[in-house]
Amino acid sequence: MIPKELQSIIKEADKKMDEAVNYFKTELSHVRAGKAQPSLLDGVKVDYYGSKTPLNQLANVSAPEARMLTVQPYDKSALEDIEKAIMSAGLGLNPSNDGNIIRIPLPILSEERRKDLVKRCGELAEDARISVRNTRRNANDEIKKTVKEESLPEDSKFEAEEEIQSITDQHTKKVDELLEQKEKEIMTV
Repeated sequence: MIPKELQSIIKEADKKMDEAVNYFKTELSHVRAGKAQPSLLDGVKVDYYGSKTPLNQLANVSAPEARMLTVQPYDKSALEDIEKAIMSAGLGLNPSNDGNIIRIPLPILSEERRKDLVKRCGELAEDARISVRNTRRNANDEIKKTVKEESLPEDSKFEAEEEIQSITDQHTKKVDELLEQKEKEIMTV
């Protein structure tokens, strides 16, 4: 039985590892796969009346076709600012506007570009794994400190550390599964 002092440390570590996995999931959604997804533009910030505003607050982004995104601004005067922001976002997209709507054709990914994207996903996955392992290390340090300060039995320290390791393994597996899924999505022509 793990004492409640240590259970709170375990819960906190689990929560932080969840956050790392969710952040990784969000970052993966910004990486372009074969088909158009509105989430591709989630990271785009538009200079709108002097402040950097997320694109999804200024316009409706949709994917009417597999290789096309459309951006329908709520305010037509922001059309050119939105177009500039998309061009300068580093996504390699060439938007064109007709005065009402911005159309963004997505070029076909070359084999080389696909491999670059897979490599980028691998880097993001490694960052997530590092974050999970750092959380594990911090939790284990906290457990050791608490066991010493509270004069808890040595066995409870080992139980708590085993629980932390189990949670770490679960989160690392989740990161690997998400990475594998994204790689498959990218490499599918």
